[in-house]
Order: sequence, then C-alpha cells, then structure tokens
Amino acid sequence: MRLQVKGKNVEVTPSIREYAERKLAKLGKQLAEQTQVEVELSEQRNPSIAASQVAEATVFTKGPTLRAREATPDMKASIDQLVDKLDRQVKRYRERRTVEPRRHTEHNGVEPRGVEQRADSE
Repeated sequence: MRLQVKGKNVEVTPSIREYAERKLAKLGKQLAEQTQVEVELSEQRNPSIAASQVAEATVFTKGPTLRAREATPDMKASIDQLVDKLDRQVKRYRERRTVEPRRHTEHNGVEPRGVEQRADSE
C-alpha cells in the first residue's frame, strides 16, 4: 500500500502524519502492495461548524474507488473514525471480489453454459 498524507488549510505535523500512517497500516494487510491511498487532512475555517477537523481518504483499487470523509472537533478522532469507515468498505470490497454469486448460480434451473460445456468435453 502506498500512502500519501496531504494537508489543506492545515499544516501536517510529523506526529499527525505518523499517527495517520500507523492507523492506516492495518488496511495495508487487506490491500495489494501497489494500491494508492491518499489522505487529505483539512480544517474548516467557519466558526459556526463545531466539527472543523476533517479527514478524507481515497483508495484507488483495481475495481471501484473507495472514498470516506469524517469530521470531528479533534483531528485524531477524525482519523480514527475514517479508518473504521474505510475498514468496513475494504472488507466489503474484498468479499465481493472473492465471492461472485452471479457467475456460479443456476438460472431458472439451468446451469451456466460454461459448466455444461466443460462437463461434455470431459
């Protein structure tokens, strides 16, 4: 997993960068080595918004692009919630890639064509 941490309207300190890398490292176990993950940390400058610390992430997979956004008053809490949301999305993505029921089920009591042809050729 290739991780890129960016800041928008906020300086990304080494401690915040290390915290984000450590939290997102557990996603690396489920993603391929060449998967690009971009995390953008920002601050909304509107004083009427209590949840001003925003963490957004984009995961570029072979299939769909996974995105998540979280906003809380604390940047570390935003990162924690973002990682939880991305973890659920990645698990769902991995399950869908391994189990493709539409390719292996019978339709109206008839087996798929590829299965019949293989059975005849053996």
